Amino acid sequence: MTWLDNPMVGFDTETTGISTATDRIVTAALITRTGGDVSTRTWLIDPGIPIPERATEVHGITTEQARQNGQRPADALAEIAEILASALASGVPVVGFNVQYDLSILEAELARNGLPTLAERLPGGIRPIVDPLVLDRHLDRYRRGKRKLIDMCETYGVAVIADDLHAADADVLATLDLVQAIAVRYPALGTVELRDLHDQQVEAHRVWALHFASYLAGKGITNDVPSPEWPVCGLAVQASSASTF
Repeated sequence: MTWLDNPMVGFDTETTGISTATDRIVTAALITRTGGDVSTRTWLIDPGIPIPERATEVHGITTEQARQNGQRPADALAEIAEILASALASGVPVVGFNVQYDLSILEAELARNGLPTLAERLPGGIRPIVDPLVLDRHLDRYRRGKRKLIDMCETYGVAVIADDLHAADADVLATLDLVQAIAVRYPALGTVELRDLHDQQVEAHRVWALHFASYLAGKGITNDVPSPEWPVCGLAVQASSASTF
């Protein structure tokens, strides 16, 4: 039995935009899965600011819906952070696709609402984290094409309904399946201890981010570059979900 057979907590958010520093969480999902047992928690949050039409086109939540049916940010964020911190403190991995974005915006939101951040709740660090995007970029670095969630599900044979993606809970389920599918293709993944796997992803992301930033600089692009910090970037960095190119 490996960590792949033990509990995992999948995490995803949908937001008002792509800035981890200034945008807000609109929906979030946490799915705990152990084998075939699945427990799901979802939140609809009133972000306190208008939801841009472009964001609504992605996740389907309007400003009016969020205002009428959403929880207060402080209440929902406290619940989300408590579940995540409890899992991580117990050594249960939190799994997310391009999770640097979701964890970074969560940390900013917690601080904005006067709540303890994950970093403050977890003296040993925000770990262990597993991100199939980071794993795939490292394990199959020269593969051409996009690496968005829908693309990678196709690459690894994970069945999804495309119209369901960009709902936080559907994205989480697809991401959990994707981790298992990557491990089938790369069986050695299951033999790595979670603490070591986390550290390997920290380095793999750092190397990728610096290389990609250099590539962008060569094209004269110096803004919206990826942060080499992982799994949480500096709050001043404008991390973009579009960086899953």
